[in-house]
Amino acid sequence: SDGSNFFNYFYLLWIAAIIATISRPNVNMLVNPIKNGIVLDHITAGRGMELYRILKLNELNCPIAIITNACSLKMDRKDIIKIDGNVPLDLDIIGYVDPGVTVSTIEDGDVSQRIHLKLPEQITGVIRCKNPRCITSVEQELPHTFRLDDPENRVYRCIYCESKAK
Repeated sequence: SDGSNFFNYFYLLWIAAIIATISRPNVNMLVNPIKNGIVLDHITAGRGMELYRILKLNELNCPIAIITNACSLKMDRKDIIKIDGNVPLDLDIIGYVDPGVTVSTIEDGDVSQRIHLKLPEQITGVIRCKNPRCITSVEQELPHTFRLDDPENRVYRCIYCESKAK
């Protein structure tokens, strides 16, 4: 009896694996590995194109792969951006848009550095203060700088007038 239960259990697992493969036909999509560059992984599904736009990756002169809705054991679905070249990226912008992104630097085909991002304590030039009485409305050359006020609710406040970022 225990032997047949064991067999039934693995038979059901096998059937579930077949169904998962059929329902996710693009699971085995391949993107060539990069030799030197940067991989942005664990991007919340649907935010990859937003990061592409905000980081102005379209202005780079190197191959870039954007993978959307990739299967993930951790997140169910995720986006990935692979940049075939070492370019400077503003990690604060990435952390603001999507905390939890993993940034891996690739050198000679191997990961040389891996950073797990979180919400930055301060951001400059990413969002603008909407308060018409803020000094940034009058002094145009002042940078729009916000500090993290409430990490749990992702609330940032202007360092000049304390207005909440929208």
